[in-house]
Amino acid sequence: MRAICVDDEPLVLQLTASLCRDLPQIDEVESFAGPQEALDWLKENSADLAMLDIDMPGMNGIMLAAKIKEMHPDIAIIFLTGYSQYAVDAFALHASGYLMKPISREKLSAEVDYAISGRHTPRISHVTVQTFGYFDIFVDGRLVNFTRSKAKELLAYLVDRQGSSATRSECFSVLWEDEPYDRSKQKQLDVIIRSLRSTLQEYGIGAILEQQGGTMRINPDLIDCDLYRFFEGDAGAVNDYRGEYMSAYSWASLTEAYLDRQIKRHGNPG
Repeated sequence: MRAICVDDEPLVLQLTASLCRDLPQIDEVESFAGPQEALDWLKENSADLAMLDIDMPGMNGIMLAAKIKEMHPDIAIIFLTGYSQYAVDAFALHASGYLMKPISREKLSAEVDYAISGRHTPRISHVTVQTFGYFDIFVDGRLVNFTRSKAKELLAYLVDRQGSSATRSECFSVLWEDEPYDRSKQKQLDVIIRSLRSTLQEYGIGAILEQQGGTMRINPDLIDCDLYRFFEGDAGAVNDYRGEYMSAYSWASLTEAYLDRQIKRHGNPG
């Protein structure tokens, strides 16, 4: 792994680079006393990890990280700073770590391990569910098309429940909000459930929907979902979250708010 260190304080830069060279995870270290030097180097070279001071004249570490991400989107960022107030801005850039100075070898090693854990090969799954942004489901990379929009919304709601069972009345209240759950609407719900089952069976994934009595659920073990990986602490999923969750559905705002709070709490959902 190749790392770069950027800090305008020569002694701190020397210490950080020395600590990095002492870590078995890092094979090569380049150090720079200013942001522009680092950017010029990155135009012709690549790195896996960038360790950036935040409080620097001209271009601070937050601005530098944004420019580095534009050039090398997959690079992991660890901020090294003496100022805790930058944490929210740092994690808004999906930083892998945020260390307060003075740093120790142990803490730095732990942050590097976490950054490395996010650089994995994306898992391959037969059924992939996307919840960040708009909701969609794919089978072997092929988008699933629904004949009824409310059937798709029902599936989205069940995915949001993360494997917990939902009653028919709960599903109805999400799909039709304040409308009365009368006999007519019960029949409409029956139509939506049949449509959902039919679509899933058409794509050969009917097993992901489980029904028992008057309840239904999604089997989370049969899908690869970005939301579920986020809550597992998967760094790739955390970095994929951009502040939007199932944007088409107003009821999803509660989960979106919870995801936002997790990002602000040191960027770690665990």
